[in-house]
Amino acid sequence: MGIIFNNPLIGVAMCQIDNGGHPTQSVHNKYLTAIAQAGGVPIALPQQLCATPHLLEQALATLDGVLLTGSISNIEPWHYGEAGSEPLADPGRDRLAFAIITWATSRRMPLLGICRGMQELVVANGGALWRDLDQRKTGLPHHAESTLPLSEQYALAHDIFPEADGLLASLLGSDAALAVNSLHHQGIRETGPQLRIEARAPDGLIEAVSLRHHPFALAVQWHPEWQPEHHDASRALFAGFIHAAQHYHKEKSP
Repeated sequence: MGIIFNNPLIGVAMCQIDNGGHPTQSVHNKYLTAIAQAGGVPIALPQQLCATPHLLEQALATLDGVLLTGSISNIEPWHYGEAGSEPLADPGRDRLAFAIITWATSRRMPLLGICRGMQELVVANGGALWRDLDQRKTGLPHHAESTLPLSEQYALAHDIFPEADGLLASLLGSDAALAVNSLHHQGIRETGPQLRIEARAPDGLIEAVSLRHHPFALAVQWHPEWQPEHHDASRALFAGFIHAAQHYHKEKSP
């Protein structure tokens, strides 16, 4: 189990939304499409799996990699030591993401985090967030107005600077500045000791991290899943992720 015609199975965390009064779980097509275009087979992971831990373990055991997507929701602040409520909370997504990270860390399964997924990897490893980047009082604007057309929301917004000897630079083939989109209101304040900083924005904000002593656990703050066919760097990220998943499958096969 875990591969279809040499294409690795990639679990994708789902988010809960309200659909006309019906609690509904969903994944944006752009994440599924990016995985498929890179050669993976996306498998949606519903939050209900957390209610039955042995089912979650069985599901994760069949996979070759996991993707933690972005979301309109935010992690509840008590997870990183802050008081107060979160109006855009999705506690089921929090539970699912942290369970996935625990599994992927202990089994050395490839993991890619995007936006909220990066924040989840940071919080799961003892880091903390800026709940609102306006708290920083300085720096670049890191989010576009949601009223703009999607093409403008996802337009390239600022550069990031990869660390010269990091996993991200290795995947990109360069540590040169890279222009990325930017759609996040929250950001990384502290990474925690298990994480390595992979890139920063010009204002110093952390834009990518990886898990130390793990073959492929990488997370980025921007959205490489947005039209990767038009961006070499985005294709390189997903290609590297799928390659790591293929290698993981070979390693775990008897």
